[in-house]
Amino acid sequence: MDRSPFILILSLVVNIPANAKWTQNGVTIAGGHGQWNANNQLNWPYDLFVDDDQTAVIADYGNHRIMQWKKGDTTNGQVVVGGKGTGNGLHQLNFPTDVLLDKETDSLLIFDWGNRRVLRWPRRSGTTQGEILIDKIACWGLAMNEQRYLYVSDIQKHEVRRYQFEGIVVAGGQHAGYALTQLYHPEGIFVDTLGTVYVADSWNHRVMRWTQGDKKQGTVIAGGNGQGEGANQFHYPVGFSFDRQGNLYVADLYNHRVQRFSIE
Repeated sequence: MDRSPFILILSLVVNIPANAKWTQNGVTIAGGHGQWNANNQLNWPYDLFVDDDQTAVIADYGNHRIMQWKKGDTTNGQVVVGGKGTGNGLHQLNFPTDVLLDKETDSLLIFDWGNRRVLRWPRRSGTTQGEILIDKIACWGLAMNEQRYLYVSDIQKHEVRRYQFEGIVVAGGQHAGYALTQLYHPEGIFVDTLGTVYVADSWNHRVMRWTQGDKKQGTVIAGGNGQGEGANQFHYPVGFSFDRQGNLYVADLYNHRVQRFSIE
């Protein structure tokens, strides 16, 4: 079995203009009904991806499950993986932090943080358990571009590194802080076809963008207005995704919601 981390491919290719801007007030498309385990609730949503039909698939960390929300249905989501209590069985999850779609196999790739493993879960009907692809691994946010560079967020060094044969710093690396040259506990990451790196700068309550070749300073594309529950604020954003139109979706952890920011 191939246990290389390079199986983790981006679920879709998005072309986002380098100067793109997004509306600064988000719209809740999942959760927002308090913190618990009902199908209309989330409990620390950590990351998500948005499929071609704008279905949002969310790592519901505190409920040990992966949830799916169809476009336009903000009332209830659907449990697609886990939700059977915390544990290390192949039918269980233990604090999942990341989820991607592998279109070649039509499978979900899940980073199962508490079990230190990456699971592959086929989306075909009747699937009852996942398959371990990588185990004994303690990385956090992952992304991959078309050239198969692997991007990893390091929450101890407060930086994002790109790997081929050795890592180079492409964002942050100036110690923890709130300046535009710094990151503070970066988690979710995304790399578009232009090589632009997007980072969930969690403890600064913002989403940042670093254009290719500019390692010195990033720009804030959403949030950065202090910690809060306003439409233009986050309380610990940990993961995000884009749809094919370039709209931004952010997992707002302690507000227990997913916010959508429309591209202008």
